[in-house]
This record gives sequence, structure tokens and C-alpha cells, in this order.
Amino acid sequence: MSTSAEATQTPAQAGTERLYNFSAGPATLPEEVLLEVKEELPVYDHVGASIMEISHRSAAYDAVEESARARLKTLLGLGDDWHVLFLQGGASMQFYQAPLNFLPPDGSADYVITGRWGQKAIKEAQLVGTARVAASSEDDDFNAIPAVETWDLDPDAAFVHITTNETVNGNQMTDDPVLDAPLVADASSELLSRPMNLEGYGLIYAGAQKNVGPAGVTIVLVRDDFLQTRTQPLPTMLDYGTHAAKRYNTPPVFPIYVVEKVCRWLQDLGGLDAMYAINQRKAALLYDRIDRNAFYRGTVRPEDRSMMNVTFRLHDEDLEPVFIEQAKQHGLMSLKGHRSVGGIRASIYNAMPEDGVEALVAFMDDFERQHG
Repeated sequence: MSTSAEATQTPAQAGTERLYNFSAGPATLPEEVLLEVKEELPVYDHVGASIMEISHRSAAYDAVEESARARLKTLLGLGDDWHVLFLQGGASMQFYQAPLNFLPPDGSADYVITGRWGQKAIKEAQLVGTARVAASSEDDDFNAIPAVETWDLDPDAAFVHITTNETVNGNQMTDDPVLDAPLVADASSELLSRPMNLEGYGLIYAGAQKNVGPAGVTIVLVRDDFLQTRTQPLPTMLDYGTHAAKRYNTPPVFPIYVVEKVCRWLQDLGGLDAMYAINQRKAALLYDRIDRNAFYRGTVRPEDRSMMNVTFRLHDEDLEPVFIEQAKQHGLMSLKGHRSVGGIRASIYNAMPEDGVEALVAFMDDFERQHG
């Protein structure tokens, strides 16, 4: 029996309905995909068992992984000279694995530091060899992206590492640079949110748990000519060549199965051009509300703002915990900024519907009326 207080709770308060989930990751997934997974979970495709129970060497699983790989290639326009790898360990593993493969003992790599994850990446690279800061916006609290023409690049660098979207700090590169050295990119918070010009890239990695799927699988895209430059010998499991050659070990089957469905959802939506247009509308709506007056304040200069992770403060920072709690009561969850920077962060990844952003903007209007 419920108490009278419980009986008066809204569905959002009682936890009986899905809320609008603004989490930075693991992030919201398309509801259509979740419902399809729910339907198929006990028995997948007439094989008599769940996708989580069948052999990773079976024909049924082969088809899932091949389809996921093919759909990723189609969405991104990848040619046959690109390998699509499904690895584990998250982007954090790639911070070490990428330089381990491509930073030679007698060479160096350049790092562009635009936030917390870039800082972590160079720290791991420096365990391998010489990794130097080519540009950084740390002195400005990472509220901007240094212009490419200001980067102090070594002409002999093995690669240039960038973080295309900084999840914590809320900034994003709006172009895909083409440099003399290959780009190695952490694209965790924006992969599949927009079309990409891949000309300058040698390797792109992304934890799937933002736009592409659930936590547990890391997508690594590596161009074959860059792959051939890797250091040898390498530990078997940390050698990208191992995984480009064959399915060496048991992959994260369930996350890859969901990635395939998310990629199909994106294709049905119209591909990355269509998704990009939706994402631009969502971001514009939210940033326009932030910029309307001084009650809310963006933390990144307008030209470098992230389309995925919208970070802002209230004019009275003491109101921020109140904002976060009342937002949840209105069905808007996970708006607290990262513990290292505070404030508010609304992650509006691909699967966040436009009406979720509209609901957040309406709440922001109401909150300002109450507390302005």
C-alpha cells in the first residue's frame, strides 16, 4: 500500500516513466532501439537463445558484427582502406594504446589540449615516449579551442592528437584539420553526430556510450596505411594489427549488437546529414535560451561551443543545486556538471529528442521566473 505522499507523486517522481536523460555517458539511447532490444532479448533471431548467450564464432553473431561494421562505414563514408575495430577499455585505454602503437622510441607526437580528456591522453602518452603540447587553452579554463594556425607543430611528429569534443568542458572543434602529420582523435562525445572529413585522420577512437551504443565497446577506426607504420613488436592484445586481421578474442557481443541497431536507426533517419541538422537545431535552441539574458551564462566562447555537451552556470551559483533538483522533479535528469568544473551540463546527444530540449528550455524559463 502506498502512503498518501507516494500516491500524489508524478510519474517522473515515482520513477514509472522514462525521463529526459541529459547524462554525459552512459547516455540516452533511442527508445525505438531499446524496445527492439527488449523484444529480442530472450531469443534472438530464432537461434533459441539470447544474443548474449550465443557463440561469438556463430553465423548469427558474424552477421551482427559484419552489419555493424558495414553500417558504420556507410554512415561515415569509409572506404576499404579503413579498418573498423570493436575493442574494450574505453577511450581511456586508447590514451595509452594509440601512442604505444604509433609513437616510435626515437620520435615524438604533438598533443592539442582543449580539456580534461586531452590532459589525460597526453599523460598516458608520456609513459610511452615523447609527447609535447602543441597548443592548449588551459590558461583560459578551456573555454575555447586554439586556432589551428597557432598550433606549434613539429614537422617530424609521428601524429597529432586532438580531442574533437571535450565532454567535461563543453567545447568542440568545428572543422576536421588536415595537417602534415596524421591526426589521432578522441571523438568519443561526437562520433556519428555529424559528417566528418576524414582526409587528415589516421586513427579515430570513441567510447560508444555517447552517441553509438551502450558502455562496453570502443570503436576504433584506423586507416590501413597508418596502421602499417605501427611500432613492432607489440603486446598481442594492444596491437591494432591483431584486431584488424581477425576476431582474436571474445568481443563485447551485446554492446556491438546495440551499436548495429543504433547505426540502422541513424540510416533510417537519413544518415549523418539529417542527424547533424537535428543536432544543430537542438543546440541552437538551448544556447539561445542561455544567451537571452544574464540569468544563465555559457562557459565556452560561442564559436567553440559543443553541440553535444552544453555547459552553463547560473548568475547565482548557489541556485544551481536547486535548479538540478527541481529539474529532476520535472522529468529532466542528470544535469549536474562534472565534479571538476561544477555548474550545469546538458548532454544532448543524437538520441535526445528535440522535445526533450524544448522541455528543458521551458523549465529554464519557469525557473528564472521563480528565482530571477
